Parts: sequence; C-alpha cells; structure tokens
Amino acid sequence: MKLFIKLIRNLLGLIIATLDVLTRGTKLKRSPEEQQQVNAQAANLALYQFFACPFCIKTRRAIYKLNLPIEKRNAQEGSPHREALLQGGGKVKVPCLRIEEEGKVEWLYESSEIIGYLEKRFA
Repeated sequence: MKLFIKLIRNLLGLIIATLDVLTRGTKLKRSPEEQQQVNAQAANLALYQFFACPFCIKTRRAIYKLNLPIEKRNAQEGSPHREALLQGGGKVKVPCLRIEEEGKVEWLYESSEIIGYLEKRFA
C-alpha cells in the first residue's frame, strides 16, 4: 500500500511539473547590467527541494518568473543535500531557501515566505 501511495504521489507530481513547464509564461526582463547584479546576489542562494512537490513547483515557478539563477538542490532520500538541509536547517522540510549573506546562513522554509522574500528582494 505504501508503494502504491508513493507511486500515485510521484505520478501526480510529474503531471503538475509538466503543466508548470507548459504554462510558465515569460521571465522578468532586466537590462544586462541589472541582470548581472541579480545573478551575483542569487549566487548566495540555494533552494532545497523535491522535484514532484507541489510547493516546490510553486517556488520554482516564482524563481523562473523572477529570472533568478538560484541553484536547486535535490533533498530526496540518499542525497548529500538532504543531510546538509538537516544539519543546517534543523529539519528535512522542503522547499527551503538557504540564504548566505555576510558570512551568516539563514534557512527560510514555507513556499509563500520564500516567494515573498524573493519578490521583495528581486522584483
């Protein structure tokens, strides 16, 4: 039964991810200089995520629309990123945005909070 539920969850996630790719829309356009600044700031960000998670898809969609080159790290079971998420953030919960600024690291959970942070900082 557990395997069946996992299969259904992954299938639904794949369908949602496919629909996301097909309906994303356009990226935010910036001048080359502005985009270069954004790229430099985004280099200190990483999104810990699961591919088929609806909340992760929502967060990735916002990242795409804001035209942010944020590294995406798979936190699936067996991944070294999962252990980093657990050690750094204190729990394995996705999506989680790792923010490194001035030598300090912050772990931001919850898709709505992550999207709000990104829109405030980059929109």
